[in-house]
Amino acid sequence: MSTGTFRFYEELNNFLPMHRKKVDFEAEFNGRKSIKNIIEAFGVPSTTVDLVLINGKSVDFDCIVKDGDRVSIYPVFESLNIQNVTLLRKCPLRRIRFIVDNQSKDIVKPMRLLGFDIYFNGSYTSRNIILKSIKENRIVLTTRKGLLKSESITHGMLIPPGTTVAQVKYIVNKLDIKDRTDPFSKCLGCNEQLEPRQRKQLMDKASSETVRIFEKYLLCKSCEKQDLMENTCQLEVDIIHL
Repeated sequence: MSTGTFRFYEELNNFLPMHRKKVDFEAEFNGRKSIKNIIEAFGVPSTTVDLVLINGKSVDFDCIVKDGDRVSIYPVFESLNIQNVTLLRKCPLRRIRFIVDNQSKDIVKPMRLLGFDIYFNGSYTSRNIILKSIKENRIVLTTRKGLLKSESITHGMLIPPGTTVAQVKYIVNKLDIKDRTDPFSKCLGCNEQLEPRQRKQLMDKASSETVRIFEKYLLCKSCEKQDLMENTCQLEVDIIHL
């Protein structure tokens, strides 16, 4: 029987029992165990891990943990420069795109309002979500721990409970993607890119009353919905002021 000292950081603690949260703890393991096997044995999906240090040195998931090793496990990094350490992903994300399940669908419109590419299909099963996330390199956003335990998912994030605004702020701050926001650039309905239009260009698409009041518009060429730039609810205002 071998023993190691382990420490999980930040949101990875959400998967651990209370006595192991945010502290160093010792754990025993039998035989030759890879760090990936041990992490998942603790109930933490490897899809949420981006950096592992053993005795201060970065390692890959196949590294065998030895008796007496000290292991530090860190969550997904999107902005921290870790180019000189061992990457646990074959392909780092250069373009941030998301996919969300039914349980977290309330964040879809606010995320699109901020300009993020976030896919949602209410009929999608867990398998559909996983396959699309793999095909299009999308980060899976969910409140379900079980979904992130799929070995097929390369990038995933567990959303904590809370209001929609709080959840969106959590995602943006944790992934440090505030500088990638582009408000009013995505259609809230179909996720396609919006294009600016002037009043005279939409005379036949909007009501006469709307045309009289507003000057600037954003038009989705895919579903042909027009979103008025000035027409935002308080929720949307709160989201923009992250």
